[in-house]
Amino acid sequence: MMSLELGRVSIRSFAYEVVKCEVEQRLIPLLASYSGHEHGDLLDLQDVFRRFSFDCICRFSFGLDPRCLRSSFPASKFAVSFDLASKLSAQRAMTVSPLVWKIKRVLNIGSERKLREAISMINELALEVIRQKRKRVGLTTEKDLLARFVGTINDDTYLRDIIVSFLLAGRDTVASSLTSFFLLLATHPQVEARIRDESDRVIGPGRVISSYEQMRELHYLQASVYESMRLYPPIQFDSKFCLEDDVLPDGTFVVKGTRVTYHPYAMGRMEKIWGGDCLEFKPERWLKDGVFFPENPFNYPVFQAGRRVCLGKEMALVEMKTVALFLLQRFDMRLASPHQTQRFSPGLTATFSSGLLVLVRERKASQASDS
Repeated sequence: MMSLELGRVSIRSFAYEVVKCEVEQRLIPLLASYSGHEHGDLLDLQDVFRRFSFDCICRFSFGLDPRCLRSSFPASKFAVSFDLASKLSAQRAMTVSPLVWKIKRVLNIGSERKLREAISMINELALEVIRQKRKRVGLTTEKDLLARFVGTINDDTYLRDIIVSFLLAGRDTVASSLTSFFLLLATHPQVEARIRDESDRVIGPGRVISSYEQMRELHYLQASVYESMRLYPPIQFDSKFCLEDDVLPDGTFVVKGTRVTYHPYAMGRMEKIWGGDCLEFKPERWLKDGVFFPENPFNYPVFQAGRRVCLGKEMALVEMKTVALFLLQRFDMRLASPHQTQRFSPGLTATFSSGLLVLVRERKASQASDS
């Protein structure tokens, strides 16, 4: 059902409207408030993008606006509980033995108690969203995904799980991708300049992109986004469990119940797949005669491949490209510590342990029109 809905032009246009509104009304004013400070007042772009993507996925998926990106930087109960549950779930994998967290869960102590409380809060808030949505169905013309589901699904527990799935799939992955994308742009000004040139050529100098369809013409931007996720995939490794005895394409026999893990982060840096320049940020590798040309998804499993391909792929790309266009047109962002080596925190998605501190400069009108 979700696959059918996400394939509609109407829902993609709605996603673009949500992102555009969030960018224009909250993200740009926030960055503008930090512009012009020579020292101090650094902005953690990773935190900003996490707040931004949480607002977007909530508004798009179930018509809820947590307003996490207001200039006062509030944190909704939903966002706080969701962050804590994600962090504690990931930390289970860091324990010496699964028995440690399982015993803590039985005794309801320590991190497992905090996890249970966070999940309880998430479930309570999600069910309240569903109850309020059911009251409004038929009375309004809401476009979010949840409004489309409640008309055909009566099981609120099932709908609650759908809400959590939407959040897991669409929040941290987009925030992670945007963070690494702007990290790479900050260290590759020539790529940043070419994206601006393409925008001026296709959309017009100083003009704002007007529709989802117009975005398809920005081939170099698409290539840059894909190249960024090749080097910094939001999900660095993933696992599947074999339901039945199977044989992999190379002839390897896999016993039922086996856990098979693949590593997009490593695959994106393999010379065997990408050539001798595999460690370079080079969007041109995705272009043929100036037109974006995708790689075999089994070599580039950022969105997975085959029957399990990511349902929200197009939504994520729309969000990333919209943010890139609006921010690059309006701001220059430079790293506070250009030579700092970024290290990852343990978690379900790729997150920089020290955030991404940047200095923000608002571009002059003459710069924007001349670039």
